[in-house]
Amino acid sequence: MEYVSRVPRPPLDGLIDDLYYLEGAPPYALLTLPPMPSALLIVNLGAPFRIRAGADIQTAEYADGCVVTMPTRALEFGYPLPTRSVGAHVKPWGLAPFLPMPAAELCDRPVTIEQIWGRAAVAELRERLAEADGPHEMLTLLEEELMRRLSETAGLGLVRRTSGVIAAAGGAVAIGDLSVAAGVSSTHLAQRFKQLIGVTPKRLARTHRFAATVFAIDPAGPIDWGGLAGGAGYFDQAHFGHEFRAFTGLTPTRYVEVRRRFLREHPGHALDAGRCRPIDFLQEPEAHGTLP
Repeated sequence: MEYVSRVPRPPLDGLIDDLYYLEGAPPYALLTLPPMPSALLIVNLGAPFRIRAGADIQTAEYADGCVVTMPTRALEFGYPLPTRSVGAHVKPWGLAPFLPMPAAELCDRPVTIEQIWGRAAVAELRERLAEADGPHEMLTLLEEELMRRLSETAGLGLVRRTSGVIAAAGGAVAIGDLSVAAGVSSTHLAQRFKQLIGVTPKRLARTHRFAATVFAIDPAGPIDWGGLAGGAGYFDQAHFGHEFRAFTGLTPTRYVEVRRRFLREHPGHALDAGRCRPIDFLQEPEAHGTLP
């Protein structure tokens, strides 16, 4: 499987973690992406893929691509074999300058990229990408499109600065202190977060704490679950386990079993290293994968 990525040039680097190109056969046809402090934009160049945002929502098909604001529930991806796309791993607030509506309207509701940018514009972009001379030129084309569509967004500086405080603390912050430090009311801060990210500061902090805990797990060695939970600021190990199941659908020990199996069966896989994280693949026995 081929995976190519790079950080975009300023000012996009303040909105986007990386631009990427993906082609080949994913290790599993069905993958799960638990909530992470990130958003996603995909321009699809292959067969349609499917996404289900939670067990109570019907699976939808995406032919042209999709836009996914920061989720609060696990997303189930059904990939065609093979798959081919370009896209961006986006910071929590990073989609706001490219959206024609508040991010809250898209929370846990992935939409096609045509619904965001229009059918004609997306068709033209996909055609140019398909004719490009290799992945690096494709990433440049996507970067140029994003630069062209970049717009001024009220409140972005406030949300970005406050999100940075949350991220630096690994989510272990007092939400009331954030609004005081920002010099705005807690209501105003929550409204801005909902508008630009789609979730409240409290939810973003909760997601950062979960993500920090997941990436502190070393599946190659023994794990002190109590110490891990305490270090992340969870009240106790039971609270940590409940939160883990809410985010992944797995117990912590089952998560490690799944990770270890993937590392045995796919050592050095392109999607298990580098800038692709936190989108790395985990396997369940029934050809099911989990992305965290």
